[in-house]
Amino acid sequence: MNNPFESIETRLSNIESLLLDIKHKPEETENKLHSVKSLALLSGVSELTVRNWITEGKIKAKRIGRRLFIEQTQFAKGLEEVKSLKYKR
Repeated sequence: MNNPFESIETRLSNIESLLLDIKHKPEETENKLHSVKSLALLSGVSELTVRNWITEGKIKAKRIGRRLFIEQTQFAKGLEEVKSLKYKR
């Protein structure tokens, strides 16, 4: 006769291993392209400020046609640099 506690123990260990796999799974970061307008809205600054950061070289942008697009990771790096420069004054 099967012990019901053994089957519960096996199922719990399976659930625990699945949870550990989920917990230690590396996060996939999607590198989205944002327009100048969308980044201005996200960061709470004007579009001109974002464009100035691009021309000053603080943020790297890609030109597709006539529009400028910024990768999300590049914007995060550039924003850290802008914040650090702001407090160095």
